[in-house]
Amino acid sequence: MALNIAGIDHIVLRTTQLGEMLAFYCGVLGCIVERALPPETGLVQLRAGDALIDLVMVDSELGREGGGPPTATENNMDHFCLLLDAISEDEISQHLSEHNIAFEDFTERYGSEGFGQSIYIQDPEGNTVELRSKKK
Repeated sequence: MALNIAGIDHIVLRTTQLGEMLAFYCGVLGCIVERALPPETGLVQLRAGDALIDLVMVDSELGREGGGPPTATENNMDHFCLLLDAISEDEISQHLSEHNIAFEDFTERYGSEGFGQSIYIQDPEGNTVELRSKKK
């Protein structure tokens, strides 16, 4: 028997800046809050297409289990990639510029749909987010 990966189920990001993270993932990238547990538990789950992004407050019950807060040199993740519905590089660049999100040039990288152009951006906690468009 073999396991077949269907896609990303969820990722977990630890944060000290819940408001800023919600503004970034919901306001800039278009996620929606799917579920929020009580503040003392410290978990907000965002819908990102077929996957979830879990935001965990570092000073909450769940967050304290993972240790101290992320820092510029102590991120607990290298990056993750969000596959966008088909959209042009110009439209992505314009959207990010409108939200004052820094980005560099698109680069060809390999992902779930083979080689394609993508860019890296950073969220408010310094986590690197790769954005790539579905092939048309």
